[in-house]
Amino acid sequence: MAARILRYMLDDHQTTQTAGSHRAPAADTAAPAGGETPVGEGEAPPRWPDGFPAGYAVVDVETTGLDPEDRVVSVAVYRVDGRGRPEDHWYTPVNPERDPGPVHIHGLTAEMLDAAPRFPEIVEELSERLVDRVLVAHNALFDWRMLSREYARAGRRAPVTHRLCTIALAKELSLPVRNHRLETLAAHYGVRQERAHHALDDARVLTEILRPGLEGAARLGVELPLQECRPITRWREGAAGSVGGSGGRRPSRRREPCPHPNPGRWEPGSPLVQGMRVAFSGDTSMERELLEDRAHAAGLQPASSVSRQTSLLVTNYPSARTGKVRRALELGTPLVDEAEFTRLLRAVAPAAGS
Repeated sequence: MAARILRYMLDDHQTTQTAGSHRAPAADTAAPAGGETPVGEGEAPPRWPDGFPAGYAVVDVETTGLDPEDRVVSVAVYRVDGRGRPEDHWYTPVNPERDPGPVHIHGLTAEMLDAAPRFPEIVEELSERLVDRVLVAHNALFDWRMLSREYARAGRRAPVTHRLCTIALAKELSLPVRNHRLETLAAHYGVRQERAHHALDDARVLTEILRPGLEGAARLGVELPLQECRPITRWREGAAGSVGGSGGRRPSRRREPCPHPNPGRWEPGSPLVQGMRVAFSGDTSMERELLEDRAHAAGLQPASSVSRQTSLLVTNYPSARTGKVRRALELGTPLVDEAEFTRLLRAVAPAAGS
């Protein structure tokens, strides 16, 4: 097994050196993702929306862990055109300059990574593949943050302005799936996973599910859930830091008090009403503070805890049983996921008497 992993690693490293400009085979470029036909038999191709991006960089990173101090151990990028057709792909292992973390997940040992390039050595080649494209990833906020931190450590600024999360896109499309894990979406679109948690194969799988996802959004008139990327511009080891400052979070700031009275609990099937008190729990595809900003701008009251006055709780992981989720279940507070909350934000009803 170890010998086989080492052989894969050597093959991948060679690919890194020679396939940076490798063109995907013509069949890959023209064939529908996952072997599915892009449109139904006898169905006209969807009219492509003018506002869709012109190109994407489908990215997967493997890391030493999940914390701000963790490092990237491998990165893969598939460049695809505006309709999701692959143009080329690129992969490299990365020396994290520390222990490699969960080898049982990504399969990259310290010995394998010892001769790999360090992040500053790949930054130019990586930037060439990211620039002027929307970054696409599964749980894109995580991949974006890890890359942005690596760029900041190298004294650079990641050349990305927007990202698209395949989880958020699947939710916008209301796909009939039991969850939004990568393997579940791959199975839904008929895409075969060959080496889970290997950056290059995960990026390939994402590329193959992106194309039918984009076609579905075009056909249904669904707006792509693009998010702004706010790069870290400075880094100080050991600091949680701030975007545009010295690490990973924006400095907290005081918002103006909500001028509307709380109308009470939200009722499923009805619109949100200005003044409603909204709490958030767990990871979101949009940065938490930006999501709270949008809620506040719509006339809602972002809350840091769940109480009897909370109108609803936004969480993508209702089964996680965090403190907020447990409290909401005890009180009967309604739960919605981020995609549903984003839809509700588009039509917030005015406060009584407004």
